[in-house]
Amino acid sequence: MIEVWRLFVALELPADVQTALGRLRRTLESKSPARAVRWVQPSGIHLTLKFLGDVPSGEVSTLAETLRRAAAGHSAFELEAGGLGCFPNRHRPSVLWVGLGGALAELNALQSSVEIALADSGFEAEERGFSPHLTLARTSRTAPLREIEALAALLDLPAAQKPLVRWRVGAFSLMRSELRREGAIYTALHHIPLS
Repeated sequence: MIEVWRLFVALELPADVQTALGRLRRTLESKSPARAVRWVQPSGIHLTLKFLGDVPSGEVSTLAETLRRAAAGHSAFELEAGGLGCFPNRHRPSVLWVGLGGALAELNALQSSVEIALADSGFEAEERGFSPHLTLARTSRTAPLREIEALAALLDLPAAQKPLVRWRVGAFSLMRSELRREGAIYTALHHIPLS
């Protein structure tokens, strides 16, 4: 029987970035309706470049080689996390996220190279445009609508709008996601360095 793994490609966050996101989470959590939000653990926050879905585990080495080719010609760059936003809109937020600044042109170019390399390997190209963000929370499906609507006030808090932290991106990873009742477990299978 072929073992299938749920895979994606992502930038992992350094510990100081996770710490800054944890501080922001605690600030926002203290001001949000308790039942409205399911917070993401800072250690589980990453920047997804491409979701692959269920892939036979035997293809992991080939995928890593494809990603190494996609990384060729891309140099390290700096990003900055800061500013809170939401999807799809302020009136009915379903995801609260922290935005990114810094070398976004380099980030977009890297994501595009990953997308093209994986499309050439048979993975379906993403139709939606790349919208880089760090997911901080998801709204609860069981929360009253008035509590979900009240989350929009979080977007205007001073702590939610200031820059949090800068970091250097020198690699990205092929990741495995194992869905568990208590939340997803993420494992880096391969680290792909930038030149």
